[in-house]
Amino acid sequence: MFTGIITGVGRIAAVHDLGSSSSHGKRLGIAAPAGYLDDVGLGDSIALNGACMTVTTLDPAQQLFTIDISAESLDKTAGLAEPGARVNLEKALRASDRLGGHIVSGHVDGIGTVSRFAPVGESWELRVLAPQALARFLAYKGSITVNGVSLTVNSVSDGPEGSEISINLIPHTVENTALGSLEAGSRVNLEIDTVARYVERMLQAGALPSTPKDTSP
Repeated sequence: MFTGIITGVGRIAAVHDLGSSSSHGKRLGIAAPAGYLDDVGLGDSIALNGACMTVTTLDPAQQLFTIDISAESLDKTAGLAEPGARVNLEKALRASDRLGGHIVSGHVDGIGTVSRFAPVGESWELRVLAPQALARFLAYKGSITVNGVSLTVNSVSDGPEGSEISINLIPHTVENTALGSLEAGSRVNLEIDTVARYVERMLQAGALPSTPKDTSP
């Protein structure tokens, strides 16, 4: 579990194939900021651009770690196999940590496309076109995770191709995450709010006919 508060920005230092076919995944080498791996152990969970991954090897002296990502995960995420790309990092939440953002599972629900990223006053406006399947989970002032960053939706505009959400990014967020490198056309990982997910499920269950009670003697 995560909170969407980025604790470091890493870089994809290496990408190695785990097999020769498209059904095989890849092993990624990630360069972390100085000191970032000091409290990390093998098997720990670290979210990369919002996708929960498992640390498979560690080299604290070089501040490098590796993760293995399946072909399925590569197909359902964006920006995790591009050598040199900057990635948002977040270590798994501890029970004693502050919940500074919102509850994030690290499971990507869909891939969005940046339609606008431009300065507005002292801040930046980020607009993302989300897939139609996620439209019902997006709400004004609701939470959304974009490449692992917990953000607040300022507006939602529904259309035939999906829902365009507008988000305000303060300078601190732009400077301390990899979101600053986005541009129109960039693909981003999206995770919907956990609460919205359960509300949707409760509404679906409520619409189902109830099971008749057994009245036999």
